[in-house]
Amino acid sequence: MKLSLIIPIYNEEKNISRLHHSITQTMTENDYNYELIMINDGSSDRSIEMIEALSKQDPHIKYVSFSRNFGKESAMLAGLKSATGDAAIILDADLQHPPELIPQFVAAYKEGYDQVVARRDRDGEHILRKIPSQLFYKLINFNVDVDLVDGEGDFRLISRVVIDSILSLDEYNRFSKGIFEWVGYSKKTIPFKNVKREAGQSSFNFLSLLDYAIDGVLSYNNKPLRVCFYFGTVTLIICLLYILTTLIQIIFHGIDEPGYFTIISAILFLGGVQLFSLGVIGEYIGRIYSESKRRPHFIVERTNVEAMKHD
Repeated sequence: MKLSLIIPIYNEEKNISRLHHSITQTMTENDYNYELIMINDGSSDRSIEMIEALSKQDPHIKYVSFSRNFGKESAMLAGLKSATGDAAIILDADLQHPPELIPQFVAAYKEGYDQVVARRDRDGEHILRKIPSQLFYKLINFNVDVDLVDGEGDFRLISRVVIDSILSLDEYNRFSKGIFEWVGYSKKTIPFKNVKREAGQSSFNFLSLLDYAIDGVLSYNNKPLRVCFYFGTVTLIICLLYILTTLIQIIFHGIDEPGYFTIISAILFLGGVQLFSLGVIGEYIGRIYSESKRRPHFIVERTNVEAMKHD
């Protein structure tokens, strides 16, 4: 059995050596056959230089370096395309995904599971990160057709059949959390304690997390458009009932008040609904435009993976 470890990297020069040592120790102790695929997502620090230096010392290391920052989704896709193992494990480079869980992943894989997912315990997580994450999962589960579990992220083992199924999906706007669940297959969850980042700073801030949430809601299906349709229908019914009620009052009682407040409130409310709906429609049109251009998910600047040199 061969394992492909996929590590998306963006400005992680302070963690790369520590990460490599931790992974090497775990893999050596368990005598695993493996390849370590590091994807440099357009880092502006010395990440790629460190990766290339390590690759000359360690034959297990494969690397792909993008021409610019294309995002984690593209980095994971490049890793899956480069993987030659019977199963792949996706880990973050900041050591918040402990390599010590890999033996548990492999044990579950040998039991017959095609997906082995680490579920993070959010105890001790900062409230400014914890609450938005919980809200994100509530929002996303309302808008998608599969169940996404809070704490389950990209840290997982997926079998070759899952890898091939994911690679067969060629959409440009990708949301891996949804894709992992959509392809299905047998799954086992392994809980783990949240680990504090030892060095460096996370590249995710509030705005990037908000963008990620919007991508998750809009990239997966057309349910938000349906919600807008339902909301618009309910609003129309309420407006028609209001008009009917007002006409009846005029017929039987005449006009007592000009109703400026009611008129202004209705205009502002309906204007807000229209702008919100236009925003949702505009996002979908933008995604259709992106899909129609068929641009590559990433551009490889340099690599030691032969298959990626021609991608």
